[in-house]
Amino acid sequence: MPLTDTAIRRTKPSATVQKLRDGGGLYLLLRPDGGRWWRWDYRRPVTGKRNTLSLGTYPDVSLVTARERHAAARRLLAEGIDPGAQRKAQKLAALELVSNTFEAVANEHFALRAKKLSAGSAKRERRLIEKDLAPWIGHLPIASITAKDVLEALRKIESRGAVETAHRARLLASQVFRYAIASGRAERNPADDVKGALSAPNARHFASMIEPAQIAGLLRALHGYQGSPEVVAALQLAPLVFVRPGELRAARWADIDLGTAEWRFSASKTGQPHVVPLARQSVAVLRGLHPLTGRGEFVFPGVRGRGRPMSENTVNAALRRLGYDSDTMTGHGFRAMARTVLDEVLGFRPDYIEHQLAHAVRDPNGRAYNRTAHLVERAKMMQAWADYLDGLRTSS
Repeated sequence: MPLTDTAIRRTKPSATVQKLRDGGGLYLLLRPDGGRWWRWDYRRPVTGKRNTLSLGTYPDVSLVTARERHAAARRLLAEGIDPGAQRKAQKLAALELVSNTFEAVANEHFALRAKKLSAGSAKRERRLIEKDLAPWIGHLPIASITAKDVLEALRKIESRGAVETAHRARLLASQVFRYAIASGRAERNPADDVKGALSAPNARHFASMIEPAQIAGLLRALHGYQGSPEVVAALQLAPLVFVRPGELRAARWADIDLGTAEWRFSASKTGQPHVVPLARQSVAVLRGLHPLTGRGEFVFPGVRGRGRPMSENTVNAALRRLGYDSDTMTGHGFRAMARTVLDEVLGFRPDYIEHQLAHAVRDPNGRAYNRTAHLVERAKMMQAWADYLDGLRTSS
């Protein structure tokens, strides 16, 4: 006899499992804890093995709906399709679809790279994914995204006046698409197709000094700074080595060989091994600091704990206390200073300078950056640079 809603409601749980049958293999499983589950017993096509398909719980799935689901499953079975196997395939397809959305692939790509990024870079990249790209294309299967989709997302950023952010978002999206192609989830990179479609960002350079008189005054101020030994050493070393600020503050003693006067690490931008020949003045600064921080990992440990490097704002904050605002000089500005003066005043070859700045330079055979390229000449250049700075600082 077919079930009725009244009969279902009147049947109370017992100490054992009850089956309230509706016909055609459909029944309501009533458990001792009160749970009510719609079930259908059938035999799989081809093998003939018995299987049970869950059709939902009562009362969320009513008797009418359970019968509709039961009828649909029986039609599949009549066509030789196993409804249980089809459901599993649909779930797997749904999971695959979710794992292949732009946001999922971007998060996977970010997780692989996060350890190589500085805290600041990781935070900025995460924000680009979550706030600027994911709201517009994050839910789309990455293989289906077109250049038009990407451009519309970037236009949203551009429309709020964040032109440079839009360009950074395009670069990040391009990296995600390249990763998707490499992992077999996409065939093309639509972010590359929108190059030139965005407004040109306003040219902005890090504040720096290139006039000898200005540099001389700055160097005297740096050497006269009253602060912790770590900050004083960082200020004195920054113009001598002109590495990126993040590379300076994260310097590790294990990477520095004071005997050979070399500092070896992976450049933060290119990821390539980099060598900084240390002039005598640089070695002197480091030897003076070593008794204080040499037992720890970082050359310039943070004030909140020796297990972390100096804060990314420390050098710039010291420059502000010395009277140099962000429009006059920044920690990054030492690189522009060295690039200009080494070329225009001291006359060193541009490729020596570019190698020392850890830029991606091609050699005559077309090979990318080589950490040992022109190392002897670069060591001479770094000593000449340190001597030039000393001359400016001590001049009247």
